[in-house]
Amino acid sequence: MSKFKKSWLMPAAMSVVVLASGCGNNNNNGNAASPAATATGTTASATTSPELSAADAAFKSGKYDPPIEISTIIMPTTYTKGDTKENNVHDRWMLDTLGLKMSKDTWYPAGSDQYKQQLQLALTSGEKLPDFIMVPTDPVLTNQLIDSGEFMPIDELFDKYANQTWKDHAAQHPELWYPFTKEGKKWNLPILEYTDNDDTLLWLREDWMEKLHLEAPKTIADLENIMDKFKNENPDGLSPKDVYPLAISLKGNSNTWMGGLDWLFGAFGTIEEQWNKDANGNLEYGSVNPGAKQALATLQDWMKKGYIHPDTALWDEGKSAEIWTKGNAGILPGANWVPDWPAPDLIKNVNGAKYKAYPVPAGPDGKIGTKWQNSGVNSSFMINKNAEHPEALILYYNYMLDNLANPTVGSKYEYGFAQGYDWDIIDGNPTSDKDKIPEFNNKFPYITGPARIPDLYMSSLVKLANGETPATPYEKQLSEFRKPENWYAAKVVMSQLDVRKQNYFTGAATPTMISKWNLLRQSELETFNKIIYSKLPVDAFDTFVSNWKSNGGDQITQEVNDWFKSVSQ
Repeated sequence: MSKFKKSWLMPAAMSVVVLASGCGNNNNNGNAASPAATATGTTASATTSPELSAADAAFKSGKYDPPIEISTIIMPTTYTKGDTKENNVHDRWMLDTLGLKMSKDTWYPAGSDQYKQQLQLALTSGEKLPDFIMVPTDPVLTNQLIDSGEFMPIDELFDKYANQTWKDHAAQHPELWYPFTKEGKKWNLPILEYTDNDDTLLWLREDWMEKLHLEAPKTIADLENIMDKFKNENPDGLSPKDVYPLAISLKGNSNTWMGGLDWLFGAFGTIEEQWNKDANGNLEYGSVNPGAKQALATLQDWMKKGYIHPDTALWDEGKSAEIWTKGNAGILPGANWVPDWPAPDLIKNVNGAKYKAYPVPAGPDGKIGTKWQNSGVNSSFMINKNAEHPEALILYYNYMLDNLANPTVGSKYEYGFAQGYDWDIIDGNPTSDKDKIPEFNNKFPYITGPARIPDLYMSSLVKLANGETPATPYEKQLSEFRKPENWYAAKVVMSQLDVRKQNYFTGAATPTMISKWNLLRQSELETFNKIIYSKLPVDAFDTFVSNWKSNGGDQITQEVNDWFKSVSQ
């Protein structure tokens, strides 16, 4: 879902769905000591390097003067108004505003797969690499790039040049560095993403709740009562055999983005399919925690009672939502963006249907939990050790965060990025309505992708939910393009921040994982589904855990914790 759901993260007039990536040129202008060498401690200090002195001047003025060239990776995008990949509104803006110019060494891959192939081929063939390499969220590729010896650590550059927004978020979420840390050094510049946008809520049929005079479920027991009423006293007059109250997916991961079960496992003190911290601060695999057995027993009971459709094991995330949108289910676990999709299908299919977000309920011992796998990072960049101006990407991204992520009233970006593209003056009034603007285009080849301040999206939605008047251009856009149900869902999410459990293992597969993880996961999926469908007794969980540990799980747990200590201490 990651690619799909990103399209809902920003209002239509502000969204950019093409994430472009950057590289730099390797031109040698004859200077004796490059910043790359300085950053690795092999030449003169930063205070004496001519390039870094020029860099300091650029950061002081906000622009390179005279302009410098960088090469970059630009993923496929849309060009209008006669623009081309070599001459477009973004590149003209970048030169005029920042003194940065794309060099002839820029890569224009046809897609992400082609980009990976081109990058790996360049590494193996010794081809000259770009200055700035965008690295998708791929621990294996990240480690390959680090081990290649072609890139520099970014610690000093980040500490010296990153702006306060960037630094503050990194300080608040030190775990964002874990995938990029090796041998005590940081190797990737994190590109920021909205946080809390994927947290699980329960979307209930509010018209059914109202007709049955039901109150918000505070506990799993409350939710069971609601499911019983939805099935056996259905207010739409549906027969019990046609109602399966809980819409979930059991085909693959159950800790997932739609129809997931993280909230149920969380009610028993664990989050399945991820590495959580135990009481001693060590990492444990959530699916073998004793709480998982209680969750499975609950699911087995719900399946027997007909609260879950018997075909659920065949359904992926998208399919799990269909039973809800067709009116045969009353509860859909999902994120705050469900009003954008798939809720419109529910309104279209079921006359008089209403829906509302509710907090996840507590288990019998008062435990509450959901997954939280977003530390506010979308992708990252690595910097070629031979880059002439390794700090240039930071100048670029600082400007994006400071000016485009949350523009102020009266600023040049108040209505959008470029007049005539994503906004214009129509009949004397500024508008970002794509139906009114000839050749409307809001897909710009930003090197880093669109700038996003991690907590801005959800905090702005909460303001709208609280009835505050939109005060900024960003808030005004949200008020126009996000539904009120979305606003209130964000408020629910932010009321439960303390119940989330982070997935702390974000590294590449450990040695034992490489050889044994697939078999362990297959055993997990088969055992859990057989328990849910009563093909195995609940106590089969204990046998599964014992086998999991002896067949490599204990060794993997040790390796995961060794990795965790290496990146977090």
